[in-house]
Order: sequence, then structure tokens, then C-alpha cells
Amino acid sequence: MTTPEGRAGTKGVPRARREQQILAAATEEFGRHGYGAASLAAIAARVGVTKTLLHQYFGAKQDLFLACLTPVGDQLLDAMRAAMAEGDATASRTPLLVLRAIFTALDGRREAWFVLYDASLPADSEPARTAARYRTAIDQLAATGTADLLRATGSPDPLDADALKYAWRGLVTALVRWWINHPDQSPDAMAERCARLFAATGRAFD
Repeated sequence: MTTPEGRAGTKGVPRARREQQILAAATEEFGRHGYGAASLAAIAARVGVTKTLLHQYFGAKQDLFLACLTPVGDQLLDAMRAAMAEGDATASRTPLLVLRAIFTALDGRREAWFVLYDASLPADSEPARTAARYRTAIDQLAATGTADLLRATGSPDPLDADALKYAWRGLVTALVRWWINHPDQSPDAMAERCARLFAATGRAFD
């Protein structure tokens, strides 16, 4: 992800634009370091503003985190639902469609996946509860998709579907982590790479 590095100050920058800059920097900071280790000072320095301005715009640290988390969670869910609806006619295509949708939703803010899956969130805090709601909704979509895929391949065992749901979550997390380390890879390139890897893996287990 690329975020503004120059210290342009606050004058002459519309508030909406400044908020976008802050959210981009904060999403990267929270995604890279986790809520507990994320530094408001680092976010402010990256954007070229003061911590006081951060508080004026977004309130406390948890409020800034929620401002980063909520749009990411909403857009991921919308993207996954649309991809699953598109793949209804052919269950075998659905995983790749969903992966492409996830990569597209995260493009330009790849660390956002780790804002959603942040293990450092304080227990019983509003950020933890909100993140858990999004993760549960994503897991429910994954459970539906994996069950449909297994039925299409002749495996009706519900435990197979449950195991595959967990494997899917880990796979997406690993792929996004790899993607962060390869910034030249576009969402389409990632989807095509996944298609090749899935095909090769399928042949290996034939």
C-alpha cells in the first residue's frame, strides 16, 4: 500500500481528503503492527499532521480503528456475496471468483485483511466485537460456499465442509500476506496465479 509520505501540513487540504489520508495510513499501521502496537504518532507523522488533529477527526484510538475496520468489513462482505451469486451456476468456479473479489476489494490497502483478523484487539472491546461480527459473517459465507463445492464434487459430509472452511480462511490469509510482499502483483494476476496453483494441486492429489 502507498500512503502519503510528505509533510504537507493541514492548510489547503480539504477535510475529506485529509480524512482519507489518515485512514489509509492508519489502516496500514494497524494491519502491519496490530492494534496493540500501532502508533498514533507514526500515523500522524506519515500524513504530516499532529496527533491532536487525529483526535479531532476520529476521537480515541479505538474510534480510529473502527473507522478503518468498518468500510473494509462491509466491502469484503459485499464483494464475497456478489462473487458467490455469480458463481451459483458453477460451484467449482466459486472459490476463484471469491478470491478475485477479495483481492479486488483489498487492492490499495492490502494490510486491511489483518485489521479484520487482528489477534491483539483488547478482549470485550468494541473493536474486538465488531471484528468478530465481520469474521463470523465471512465464515458463514465460506461455510456456505465450501458446502456447495463439496456437494458438487460428491462429498456431503458436513465435517468436510467445516474443515475446508478453516483451511480456506488460512489460505486467504497466507495469500494476502504473500501479496503484501509482492506489491507488483495486481488482483487479476493474483487470481490467475491461484487458478494455476489450484490446478496443479488438484493434479498432485489425483
